[in-house]
Amino acid sequence: MEILFQNTNFRADQKLLDLITQKLTKLEHYYDKIIDASVYLKVQKSDDKINKVLEIKLNVLNSTLFVEEHDKTFECALDKAEDALKTQLIKYKQKIHGANA
Repeated sequence: MEILFQNTNFRADQKLLDLITQKLTKLEHYYDKIIDASVYLKVQKSDDKINKVLEIKLNVLNSTLFVEEHDKTFECALDKAEDALKTQLIKYKQKIHGANA
């Protein structure tokens, strides 16, 4: 799976990018027809402590799954996004297999 990263208002370190790559690669266990992923990392300028925004767009066969999470750190947002995408992939896979049955 190809992963495209885009950062806004900061420079992401390689450790964070590697962690995101590792977590997204694990999602292929739930559905193996993931084409690619676009990851958007943003730091919003605000007084709020929850100013890290992580958006992931996952292109799968004939569809696109999307999740957006806000948190204090990108790692926390990534954990929530991973859980949400896992759920979406399982539902998508069930829907596809149900339609083919």
